[in-house]
Amino acid sequence: MTLRGRLTAAFLVVVLGPVLLGALFVASTLAAVDRSRSTERLAVAASTVRTSVDALCQQLRATADAVALTADPAVAAAQLVGRGLAAAVLITDVAGQVTYLSPGAPSTPWQNCAGSTEGANGGSNPGSTGPVRALAAQVDLHDRAGTRLGTVTAAQLVDPAFVARLAAVTGVAVTLLDSGASAARVTHTTESRDVRDAVLAAAVGVRGEQVTETNEGRYVRRLGPSAAQPLPLVLSVPSERPPALHATLLGVVVLAGLLAVLTAWRLARVTTRPLAELAGAVDRVAQGDLTARVPVRSRDELGRLAAAFNRMTRETGSYVAALTSNRDQLRGHLAVLGDTLASTHDLQRILRVILRSAIGATGARAGAVLLVETGGVLVAQCTEGLDGRWPAEEADGSQTLRVPVGVGVVGEVAATGEPQRGRTEPTEAPTGEPRCRTYVAVPFAAPAGGATATLGGPSGSVDEAGAAAALGVLALYDRLGADEFDDDDLATLRTFAGHAAVAVDNVRVHEEAQRLSLTDPLTGLWNYRYLRESIRREVERASRFGRMLSVLALDLDRFKDVNDTYGHAAGDTVLAEFARRVRGEIREVDLAFRQGGEEFVLLLPETDARGAAIVAERLGAAVRDTPIAVEAYSGPVLVTVSVGIAVFPDNGSTGREVLEAADDALYAAKAAGRDTYRVAEVRSDLPTREIPVLACAVSPPDGLPRAGQPAQASREPGGPARSDPAVGVPQSSAAHARPEPAGDGPDSATGAARAGPDAARPGPGGGASSGPHPPRQSRGR
Repeated sequence: MTLRGRLTAAFLVVVLGPVLLGALFVASTLAAVDRSRSTERLAVAASTVRTSVDALCQQLRATADAVALTADPAVAAAQLVGRGLAAAVLITDVAGQVTYLSPGAPSTPWQNCAGSTEGANGGSNPGSTGPVRALAAQVDLHDRAGTRLGTVTAAQLVDPAFVARLAAVTGVAVTLLDSGASAARVTHTTESRDVRDAVLAAAVGVRGEQVTETNEGRYVRRLGPSAAQPLPLVLSVPSERPPALHATLLGVVVLAGLLAVLTAWRLARVTTRPLAELAGAVDRVAQGDLTARVPVRSRDELGRLAAAFNRMTRETGSYVAALTSNRDQLRGHLAVLGDTLASTHDLQRILRVILRSAIGATGARAGAVLLVETGGVLVAQCTEGLDGRWPAEEADGSQTLRVPVGVGVVGEVAATGEPQRGRTEPTEAPTGEPRCRTYVAVPFAAPAGGATATLGGPSGSVDEAGAAAALGVLALYDRLGADEFDDDDLATLRTFAGHAAVAVDNVRVHEEAQRLSLTDPLTGLWNYRYLRESIRREVERASRFGRMLSVLALDLDRFKDVNDTYGHAAGDTVLAEFARRVRGEIREVDLAFRQGGEEFVLLLPETDARGAAIVAERLGAAVRDTPIAVEAYSGPVLVTVSVGIAVFPDNGSTGREVLEAADDALYAAKAAGRDTYRVAEVRSDLPTREIPVLACAVSPPDGLPRAGQPAQASREPGGPARSDPAVGVPQSSAAHARPEPAGDGPDSATGAARAGPDAARPGPGGGASSGPHPPRQSRGR
């Protein structure tokens, strides 16, 4: 489809869509408003009918009461009828016999205001049917002693005039049904003959006091009979919608569609003609013809576009010459960009952005950002365009730019702190640096008073002159056009180098602050915050790979006595020395935490209960056998440690549950006399799963859950560990093993890990099973 066709279709959619929606909205709104107003009118009319009928019933009751209270009821009845308060009065005795009936009384049945009908003898006939002739109210007749003598009934004639009065009061058409039992027979109505049948047919299907609409456009509502309104009535009002509404709306939509089609065709033609001319001129400019011009036919947007295109082609040549002068303006923008980049902590991304911006600002072909690492070596963190610039004997595709400080161009820049630029031949390139013809290198150091220089380290040291040593070097190679880098390029590069220094300083300060937030300042161990994160991670890893995870809860026995006897400074010394010994007794993959006070936690990945028991024994011996020397006290301080052991998944399905199980085991160790360990009981409510076991595997005599390879095997060089009952602890668990004391046989070793070291030592063939572990970041522990 052409642009003209698309514009025409879009215009039709934009114009006709709202027109159609507006027509539908008008039709539906008018219908809803009409129904709402008609429903409201019928509701008001129903309320008026109830009020009128209730007022009439109250009048008839008052009339009947007046007759019943007189000494001569017949005379009083004649007077009240004569005054028009009732059409007739009926008096009956207790037997139901008529004792008085007003002359000219309406024929029965009479509809009682209470809902029943009155028969010819004055009795109540709830089930009688037929047209309602009168509306009556009945009261009891008593003598002065209160004895019931009969009833007095006052009636008012229900005739066409009564129905007409109701219609006049309510403002709607009223129809009185014969008895409420059927809606097909009418007693009196004010409906016209042409709509009467439709109204009655609609009233038949109405349930309760709902409102329905007839095909002739009238709204109908049933009313009564009920306790408040005993007459069976049908109310109706005509619709107020304009005639031929839908036909009018359809005509409006069709007329709007025709006008929209004509208008869309005209607008599309006027719009696309200048665009076609502009497209042709653009093609000519793309082919190199900068003399192409577009005729300006109007002053609208398209005309301004054509004039702007003409100005663009005339000024293109001058823009090429202005690019050089705009480079200085670009430097200011890049300085603002550098301030923004220095506030982030993604060092690699920041350095890459700085390098690319420096290359773009100076016109270099290649470059690198190098940082000083431990050992005084400059290592490239990010490079651009260095492919193919290495000597032939080093171009193996995996070359990393590493230059010792003081060697080569960048090494000398880092050592002296002075920038360098110049020209060199590719054959004269220093060893380890890429080949180039021109170069410029600028050092960057930590800002004055920066935290990196304060923290110290290889990149934060201070030289003899008192100036901060370089953090790294920013080097660029081979400027476009074969010209050497000038002083302007050197000044630009100094700006980027300053941003790089701020970025490196900020990132290292952030990393150090993050490390300090997760470590305990006294012991150097991880703190409780990192414990929560680590135990969740290790439990997820153990669950994912089907491995065990042992959790050891450690508590120094009677540590309060140490503080009370030797002082808190001595207590701090004991805690620090205890943490040092713990680090010396665990593997590199294990994690040690100070939970608080004298409480510590160990996480032993891929270690079963037997291996954890070995670690607990070794820790207890390391603390028990060597007292801790305190400077402020002449003799050493003797301390012991109690250990609680829990294993995932045997003692819990989450990190919190396993840690709580270890705490419970610690309490058990305390209760057993301290200076011992206890293994948490295996929970029977935890879900279990089968783990395939080789047929030659033999359970250890102590009955503890264990991981590892089957017995009667040996450890191959560089291969996995194998356990042998005749050898002792498997070599794979050497980090968590200790030899078994003589005289402990299999029988005496049963349940040793659960009973603690005072009962028995772990038997042979057990120990922790530790497989390959992903490398961890050493952040201070």
